[in-house]
Amino acid sequence: MPILVSDEAAKIHTARISLPPRHSSSGRVLVISDLHGCSKALELMLAELAPQPGDTVVTLGDYVDRGPDSRGVLNMIIELEKRTQVVPLTGNHELLMLDAMEGEMDSGSWYSVGGRQTMQSYGCMSLPVWGQVPEAHWEFLQKRLRRSHVTDTHIFVHANANAMIPMEEQADDWLFWRRFDDSHPHFSGKTLICGHTAQKSGLPHILEKRICIDTWAYGEGWLTGLDAATETFVQTNQRGEVRRLTFDEVNKLRAQD
Repeated sequence: MPILVSDEAAKIHTARISLPPRHSSSGRVLVISDLHGCSKALELMLAELAPQPGDTVVTLGDYVDRGPDSRGVLNMIIELEKRTQVVPLTGNHELLMLDAMEGEMDSGSWYSVGGRQTMQSYGCMSLPVWGQVPEAHWEFLQKRLRRSHVTDTHIFVHANANAMIPMEEQADDWLFWRRFDDSHPHFSGKTLICGHTAQKSGLPHILEKRICIDTWAYGEGWLTGLDAATETFVQTNQRGEVRRLTFDEVNKLRAQD
């Protein structure tokens, strides 16, 4: 089992920015970052993005742990699959949950990194009762999650990718555990979109040919969605707030932070 590394604390970006909505078209590739049990933010995100049958929604993993409603998040993603094409990726927290369920790690270790909140969402107040988790959720977690997703222009992963290795040869350490700090442009020339490394400023981190959109939804930050073609971010949070930002606007705000 790889060792968990805590994210360093960072200054919280508290600006609230009101921008006009961007109109969407069919056939979009929409990306949603680490959800961590934030069902209120996800519900608002889906209302803002309004995925259509011709769209593809790529979810970057970490549906469970830390936030208050992992059960609700999984229910929403499973329901979303009935309305549009969903490409759900595996995050390290799904791996931890499955390891705990299968006895590969003790439940106390999982609880210490957010598993307690997950099981509380299923009605377990102390030790996990695995039977409380619906079979549909186990089927989703064990059989339908993908390691990565690649298009003609983008690479989508949970954590990171080794810049010198083809995607089909990537190691688990890179895909699920490696921080964004250790990222480099992939040799394919495609743009990497990832999560995992919480940007506690609340703003995505945009570098050459790679973008991290984990913006600390379970903390005091935002849940981030990205329309890959228009390079527009949509952000929602558990407080019911919404904002939209272009790449240029994000870069200007990060420079001021």
